[in-house]
Amino acid sequence: MTVQFKIQADSDIPASTQLYNQILFAIASRQFPPGHRLPSTRQLAMLTGLHRNTISKVYRQLEDAGVVDAQAGSGIYVRDQTAEGAARSRSPLLSQFPESHKLIQHTVDELLKQGCSLGQARELFLAEIDWRLRCSAQVLVAAPKHDLAAGEMILRELKKALDIPMQLVPMEELEQVLDQSQSSTVVTSRYFIAQAEAITTPRAARVIPIDIYNFEQEIKLIREFPKGHSLGVVSLSAETVGVAEVIIYSIRGEELLVLTSAVSDRYKLDAMVRNAQTIICDEASYDTVKAAIVAAREDIIRPPQLISFENFIDARSISLLKRELGLEA
Repeated sequence: MTVQFKIQADSDIPASTQLYNQILFAIASRQFPPGHRLPSTRQLAMLTGLHRNTISKVYRQLEDAGVVDAQAGSGIYVRDQTAEGAARSRSPLLSQFPESHKLIQHTVDELLKQGCSLGQARELFLAEIDWRLRCSAQVLVAAPKHDLAAGEMILRELKKALDIPMQLVPMEELEQVLDQSQSSTVVTSRYFIAQAEAITTPRAARVIPIDIYNFEQEIKLIREFPKGHSLGVVSLSAETVGVAEVIIYSIRGEELLVLTSAVSDRYKLDAMVRNAQTIICDEASYDTVKAAIVAAREDIIRPPQLISFENFIDARSISLLKRELGLEA
């Protein structure tokens, strides 16, 4: 799917924030995969109408957040978080345990002599390590306090997919929790990976970034709504609602009347069910939104169509996480 950027000049959301959220969404949903080169400031200026200085500021913010790398004379590239995290943790451990490094080298040599390929040797090591981690470690889902609801959505889906004990931890408390545990695996959205790695790397804890679902089907649906259609968006996460609003405006501009609400905001939710023709919500919010529609049915002529997207996490991320935890061959 081609990524399109559109800035609403009359929006209350600053233009730089709109662009930042749209690029971050494209990265988190793998529309811009690791290694992808972002458009130049000149190209993006032509696409959005923004000044190149504004675009440069957004790129610096993305770099500060740890999701892109600026390569002099080449461009801005999406950072491969998983590979980089492994590389950063490798060097300190090798210097800290030089004899262990020699033992690993010897073991790999013996496996090669027995006919194993390097790939097979790697799989043997990972299978053994992951099994031990699964037996002794705790799996933590981390998200900042201001968007802890996003962490709750991740936790709900991972519990359903993995069927193992997991714990939601505010990012601000992650350091304390890790200091009290012997071994942990931290799972977080790619939105928050830089913050998580700053905490986990000194403590030899694993951090695994996950990608959010790209919402391609929902975006296709939004493109097909007639002009003037009243669309409601509800989520457990207020931050997710905010990003969704930016994305919808970037696709349809003022052609749709967009109403948004966190599922906990009863006043806005009640107003939405009385005015929206279609409501899109996450699975965690579905029952509450449906109940609000039923409660208001005597006050509305035609109830809104309620559409729930089942996924918040990309299926590939769940599959990768299963392998990382030794839950899948």
